[in-house]
Amino acid sequence: MGTMLSEIADGIELTERQRDRGIATVDETAETLAEGLVEHADELPCQPATAAMVVNTYTAGRSVGDVAREAGVTPMTAAKTLHLLGVDGMSPLAPRARGIVRDWQRGEISRTDAETLVQASETEFALAAFIEAHEPIDGVTELTSAALAEHGDAAVDKRDRLAETMSGVGELR
Repeated sequence: MGTMLSEIADGIELTERQRDRGIATVDETAETLAEGLVEHADELPCQPATAAMVVNTYTAGRSVGDVAREAGVTPMTAAKTLHLLGVDGMSPLAPRARGIVRDWQRGEISRTDAETLVQASETEFALAAFIEAHEPIDGVTELTSAALAEHGDAAVDKRDRLAETMSGVGELR
């Protein structure tokens, strides 16, 4: 009925040495982000080099406003660029409000009603509408992921730097 351990182990060999198979490496991309974005230039709201600067500055932990100033573009352009390059979290609206924007885009409610229900500024509504209408560009998320991996996670880095100042769960009693 059941398989015996000896049957499972039949044919397994033990050796005294392991074979050296070399060092495992991961090459995210051989080209820079700016070089990789050249073929997608027509789909970007700014030049590929500027888009790369936006991603690199943002992934270093800077705000969208700071990123925009440094890159010489508007904050709207910076946010659109980050979204198109697959960076999550660019919508200024909560999920329910994003659903209302999608309802407006499908023609299910008027723009006036959508703006009233969302209760966002004109700029926030415009950015959310852009994000809901545009998917990230095919083929660039791998390039952006490599840039994100290179810089790490700014929130995690900040948490690690501040770790000794934070209380642990056990200290909350």
